[in-house]
Amino acid sequence: METVTRVENMRSGHIGRWAAVTGAVLLTGACTQATGLAGIGAGAGAGAGSPSTVAVSGTPSATATTPSPTPQPQAAEQPPQGDDPVNVPPPKLSKYSYAFPVKGCKTTYQRKLLVLPKTTIWAPQGCSFVSPVEGVVDEVNNQDRWQPGTDAGADREGRFVTIIGDDGVRYLGGHLDSIADGVKPGAKVKKGQVLGRVGRSGNARDTGSNLYFAISWKTGPAFWWVRRGMVEPWDYLDAWKKGNRTYSPREETMKLRGKLGETPPCSVQCVSRQATPQSSKPTKTPRPRRSSDSDADRSPTATDPLTDSGVTAG
Repeated sequence: METVTRVENMRSGHIGRWAAVTGAVLLTGACTQATGLAGIGAGAGAGAGSPSTVAVSGTPSATATTPSPTPQPQAAEQPPQGDDPVNVPPPKLSKYSYAFPVKGCKTTYQRKLLVLPKTTIWAPQGCSFVSPVEGVVDEVNNQDRWQPGTDAGADREGRFVTIIGDDGVRYLGGHLDSIADGVKPGAKVKKGQVLGRVGRSGNARDTGSNLYFAISWKTGPAFWWVRRGMVEPWDYLDAWKKGNRTYSPREETMKLRGKLGETPPCSVQCVSRQATPQSSKPTKTPRPRRSSDSDADRSPTATDPLTDSGVTAG
């Protein structure tokens, strides 16, 4: 009897402990469902067949992935729209205003020193040669005196006009076909006024039509080599043709005149050719005529002719 009682007590103890464990498990599950554990869903204890739900938590799951932002296409950079260009006038370089010496025709010209500091402006025959600056007519040669046999230096430009500008510089236009009416020494001219027509006079008669253009300073006609050119003109022609009409050769011209003097000696193409003498047949040496017997005692007079020479004897 006592043994039976002890066995029952032991069974009762085991049952009590199992009951306590079971109660603790049930209590834990109830708390988990009510509040949820961090990182454990409410259905964690459900069977394999039950759908699972994700617990809302303030801390992201270690296995959760953050979606990357979709790249948006960027518009190409557009430069700011600028204003329309503004034409700025060239700087004023002097108080004088100039014009390109050939008007109304397409031209070309050399920009390097060949023989003399001048340039040949190639242009169709008949194009207008105009005054490059306001001034006074200095020399006018309306006759083409040049001859290839002599090649006289003073005649090489053929028909020409020179202008003494208000800037004190002399300008020459040569090889002209004709000279305009009213253009004579002392006449006042305006910038751009027609002085003549481009041609082939002087030593240009066997070349294309052109304007011989030269810059120098005033001298007398005897110093023709000065008027043929002392200052290289192409930089000034470039400026006058491209729009800077105030670029003046005055400073360079006056400086060179001060260095060389007003009438420097001629140094290039100074001597004319000698004219070739015309050939003639040699004449025979005259011989006195043999006197006849009737003339033996007569002395010759000034009227007696000498045969072979045509000279009468006196």
